[in-house]
Amino acid sequence: MSYTLTGKLIHIGPTEVVGTSQFEKRQIVVEQPGQYPQQIALELVKDKCSLANQFKVGDIVDVSFDLRGREYNGKYYTNLNAWKISRSQQNGSDTTAI
Repeated sequence: MSYTLTGKLIHIGPTEVVGTSQFEKRQIVVEQPGQYPQQIALELVKDKCSLANQFKVGDIVDVSFDLRGREYNGKYYTNLNAWKISRSQQNGSDTTAI
């Protein structure tokens, strides 16, 4: 099941290489408006890291993502894995799917 989040892009992290397997990941943060704005961190992995290159901090975006969960050494982790970023129609611009 996939989800979509709309908000202002407030952080675009650098692409990081993790471990010896050359696994790449990159973090973006989208702020959802409201009475109590929420800052939601999402991960771009592998070939999806380049999706953020066409955007800048302050852009209003729609981010499609999947929930990923796993257990490691008795602890549970959840990630929001983004797989599509587009300019939101809420800011009056055309949607540009990446």
